Amino acid sequence: MTPLGAKIRELRAKRGISLKEMAAGLSVSSAYLSALEHGKRGKPTWFLVQRIITFFNVIWDEAEEIQRLAEMSDPKIAIDTAGMDPRATELTNLLAAKIGGLSPESLDHLLHQLRVVAARDKA
Repeated sequence: MTPLGAKIRELRAKRGISLKEMAAGLSVSSAYLSALEHGKRGKPTWFLVQRIITFFNVIWDEAEEIQRLAEMSDPKIAIDTAGMDPRATELTNLLAAKIGGLSPESLDHLLHQLRVVAARDKA
């Protein structure tokens, strides 16, 4: 499941909306919406993200969160480390090899650490 898929499922559950009802409201197939939720489809278009925001009639902050999650929801990401520090290639390969076996707690920890160092290095 992608971050956007988890958010869509959460919003549907809170509002008591079935997958079929939402798909009809967005004019997409329920198979497509299910695949989007489960990460079997790539990130949606900007236009579809806007329709999802409108469908749920969310407030500004939540709309921004949905847009951010959509950007972070490509389930088949490729990382080109050519020309980077060799440690970037090592990190990328290690993550690719180990990510499937990491616990939710370890994933949370790694995400937090990466956000912290990315913010530090950006400054």
